[in-house]
Amino acid sequence: MFIREEPKEVPVFHEADICVLGGSCTGVFAAVRAARLGARVVLVEKQNAFGGVATSGLVNIWHSLYDTEFRQQIIAGLTVETVERLQRIDGVTERRNSHSAGYVLNTEELKIELDRLVLEAGVTPMLHTLFVAPYVKDGELQAVIVENKSGRGAIKAKLFIDATGDGDLCDRLGIGQRLSPHFQPSTACAKISGWGVAGHAADDVAGSNKLAGLDLPQALLEHKDEFNIPEGFGWGGFVPGTRDVYMYAGTRVYHANSADGHALTYSEMEGRRQVRAIMDLIRKYGPDNKLTLVSLPSYIGTRETRHIHCRYRLTDDDVLYGKRFDDAIANGSYRVDVHHQEKPGLTFKYLDGEQVYIRPGYPAEKSRWRGGVEKDPTFYQIPYRSLLPDGPYGNVITAGRMIDTDEEAFGGVRVMVNMNQLGEAAGVAAYLALSGSTGFDAVNTDELRNTLRAGGSVII
Repeated sequence: MFIREEPKEVPVFHEADICVLGGSCTGVFAAVRAARLGARVVLVEKQNAFGGVATSGLVNIWHSLYDTEFRQQIIAGLTVETVERLQRIDGVTERRNSHSAGYVLNTEELKIELDRLVLEAGVTPMLHTLFVAPYVKDGELQAVIVENKSGRGAIKAKLFIDATGDGDLCDRLGIGQRLSPHFQPSTACAKISGWGVAGHAADDVAGSNKLAGLDLPQALLEHKDEFNIPEGFGWGGFVPGTRDVYMYAGTRVYHANSADGHALTYSEMEGRRQVRAIMDLIRKYGPDNKLTLVSLPSYIGTRETRHIHCRYRLTDDDVLYGKRFDDAIANGSYRVDVHHQEKPGLTFKYLDGEQVYIRPGYPAEKSRWRGGVEKDPTFYQIPYRSLLPDGPYGNVITAGRMIDTDEEAFGGVRVMVNMNQLGEAAGVAAYLALSGSTGFDAVNTDELRNTLRAGGSVII
C-alpha cells in the first residue's frame, strides 16, 4: 500500500562547497580538514552531538596508532590532535603496547572537543537534522533534502561526503551495495558504576570482567537461559578519572540489520533489555556488587550494515598480507576481529598468522590461518579507490564503515582509528576536487597524499 506525497517547494537552508552527511568522528574529521583548507562546509548529524559510536554509542576505546610491533607510528592527523586535546583535561588514558586498546576516552568530554573542532574550523553544524533524500536534476546531484525542527529544507553543495555509516546517501541514489550474509551483530553498551573487584578497579585500563564473588563470563554461560541472554562476548573500559564507572559492552543483538527501520527499533529495545538482564543476573548471583546503571547509548553500537560498491573492494588478503597501495590514504594495525552471527564469540586473526577463537566460558582455541613467512607484515593500508562509489555521481564520496571490503578485511579496518583517517582523506579529496573543478575520481592521488601529509597525517 502506498500514499502519494504531494510535491512542494522547500527552502534552501544553506549553500556550501561541501556537504558532509553524518557527524561521527569520521564525518567531523572530513569536515574539519576540508574547512581548514578553505572550503565552505556544512556538517549534518541526526543526533544531538558529534562523535557517532564513540559518543552516542558509548564505545570509549581507540586502538593503537602504531604498527603491530609498536615501533612505527602509522596513524596521526586529527586522531592525535583530538587525543592531545583530551589529555589536557584528563579526558583520556593511554594504554601502551596493547593490541586491544590504545586510548580509553571520556566520551562526554569528547563531545565537547568535537564541538570545538567544528566551530574553530568554521564548519556550519546542523545537529538534530535528518537526511531525507537526494535532489538530482539533469542527472546531477545538486542538493540533499533534510528535516529538523525548522521543517524540511535543502542544502545545496558542489560535493557530498556520505559519512552516514549505513551509506544512506548512496543507497537513496541507487548506487550498488551489498549486505554480507554474515554481517557482524550490534552491541548496546552501558556505563555502570561500582564495577570492579570489591569496588576496586582492575589494573588493566582496558577493563576487566572481574566482579566481587562472581566470574561474569562463567555466570553468563551458566545462567543465560534464565535471563534470556544470548551468548556473545563482553569487554569494556573504565571512564578515565573515575576508576569505578565502567563502559561495558556485553550485549549481542543477532540478525538485525540496523539499516532497516524496523530492525533498528528492535535492536535498540533488545539491547537495553539485555543490559537490564545482565545486571539482574549480577544482582542475583553476585549480590556483593553494588552496581548502578549510569547511562545507556542514544544509538546502538552498529558494526556493519551496507557496503557500497566502489572502484576497488579491499580483500581479505590485502589486509592479512599487508598489501601496499600507490593511492593509500590510511594505515591500520588492528587485528582482524570477526564477531560471528552463526555462532557465539569471535575470531581474531593476526598479521603474524596466529588465529584465536574466543567463546566466553571456554578455553581459547588457538591455531594458525597461514604458515610462517620470511617477514610478517606489521600494518595494512586502505586505498583511495575504496572510497569512490560506482555509478554516475562523480561528486559523491564515501567515508566510514560502508567501505567496500570483503568480510574479514572489514573485521580489521572497521575500527574508529582507521575510519577517522577515511574521513580526513575524503575531506581533503573534496577540497582538491573543488579547487580543480573536478569529480572525486579525477583527484590526483599524489597530490591527495601530499596534502594529507602536510596536514599531519601519516602517509606511507
